[in-house]
Amino acid sequence: MAFGLKKRGPSTFERAADGSMTLIEHFRELRNRLFRASLAIVVGFGFGVWLSGRVLHVLQMPYCNLPKARLANGDCNFVQLGPADLFLLQMKVALWVGLIIAAPIWLYQLWAFIAPGLHRHERRYAYFFTALAAPLFAAGAVLAFFVTSKGLEFLLNVSGGGDVTTTLDITRYIGFVTNLILLFGVAFEFPLIVLMLNFVGLASAKRLLGWWRVAIFVFFAFSAVVTPTPDPFGMTALAFCLSALYFGAVAVAFINDKRRRRGREIYADVPDDEVSPLDLTVEPVGAVGGVEATAPVGAPEPVAAPAPIERRYDDMT
Repeated sequence: MAFGLKKRGPSTFERAADGSMTLIEHFRELRNRLFRASLAIVVGFGFGVWLSGRVLHVLQMPYCNLPKARLANGDCNFVQLGPADLFLLQMKVALWVGLIIAAPIWLYQLWAFIAPGLHRHERRYAYFFTALAAPLFAAGAVLAFFVTSKGLEFLLNVSGGGDVTTTLDITRYIGFVTNLILLFGVAFEFPLIVLMLNFVGLASAKRLLGWWRVAIFVFFAFSAVVTPTPDPFGMTALAFCLSALYFGAVAVAFINDKRRRRGREIYADVPDDEVSPLDLTVEPVGAVGGVEATAPVGAPEPVAAPAPIERRYDDMT
């Protein structure tokens, strides 16, 4: 006697009557896409372990390229305060590298899950903002490297001197650099928020341009707070870059507003509260012919009466 498992089809609770996906099917799709994204991150983590040494060397360059950071023999040394600090740091860097390598796959899985619920113009805006987000984040990371090198040079010139030798903890230094890169990269995404306000119609380009004084003040205050070094170079560089990106976003907003107003010149002299003219001419309606009465739907059809039976005299008893 053979036993087997019969594949169960979708129940009435799992499949809607109109063929659309139900809640259970959405959870199943989310599970499948999270599994694929996690698998891609695991593969990227494997490559990150292989590249972690090179990435750590690149992250050490802002400090090791400074003359005061090198010892008498020309080496640049760090210290670790715990026996497993360097190993855990390499695993953390490998995870970040894995996320970056696998970004096209897990971003696609995320987009494939939410895209069916968006309209066509919303998808077009998503493509536009995604295409701008990656270069802006990369530009912020490059600026963070510049600010780190200049800030460390300023700090070493101020604190170093005499018989004082500076040796940095590798874990705290890498955390300092990566946090600065992440902070500058996220700050460079601010123009996308400005464009989003304009594209959805919440703020016009003229209004955004009128806020330029407040925006510049906020940029300098934000740069003074988030820049970890007390020197004015990093704060000024970040504030100037954010201001330039803001004015660039306002220029794109002007182009978008001009595109939206295209074809509306015929209504330029019409006030907003003017009542539009209405044609109230009544057209005569002709006579309508009679309608033949029909039986209601579902009524039984009439049955014909039976014909009378003829009887002869000899049928009588």
